Amino acid sequence: MNISMHHKAFALVLSLGLFAGCSSTGETVQDEGYGTDVSTVDQTGGSTVYGGGEDGGVSSSALTEAERQQALLEAEQAAEAAKRDITTFYFDFDTSEIKPEAREVLIAHARYLATNPGQKVRLEGHADERGTKEYNLALGERRANAVQRFLIVNGASRGQLETVSYGEEKPAVMGSSESSWAQNRRVELIFK
Repeated sequence: MNISMHHKAFALVLSLGLFAGCSSTGETVQDEGYGTDVSTVDQTGGSTVYGGGEDGGVSSSALTEAERQQALLEAEQAAEAAKRDITTFYFDFDTSEIKPEAREVLIAHARYLATNPGQKVRLEGHADERGTKEYNLALGERRANAVQRFLIVNGASRGQLETVSYGEEKPAVMGSSESSWAQNRRVELIFK
């Protein structure tokens, strides 16, 4: 019994020693050779992206207001260009209503067309296989015309746009499932 009491006391002292050794004292640790690729936050408001030395890296506090505005403009232009990478717009069953999530991307296309009057685009309307061929051709045309009107209202010129309907004749995906049908109900923008 006496031995077990000594073991418990020893374990308690050891635990307290480990706990005390792991605790922080609140002191600031100086750079002790961690390497020159480690940078810290500048307490005056900026931060260094890569700081190999005094003259290395890009500091956000070193940008002038003009450089910040230019960087913001370039970021906005990159975002607009990324939106224009999306050229296929999907529709719900038996409707030609443009979905809300497509509107921002279509506005980016309209702005691009407005600033590039020589650019032409063909709007290809499609439908899924349900319905008659005639009905699907008309539905594809309504979808292409809806996108055309949206682009014109947002700055594109009517002369830049051409619409065509393929109805169900050019499916993006073969099959008779809701997944296949959803991918076939679309308008594609084909830039020339």
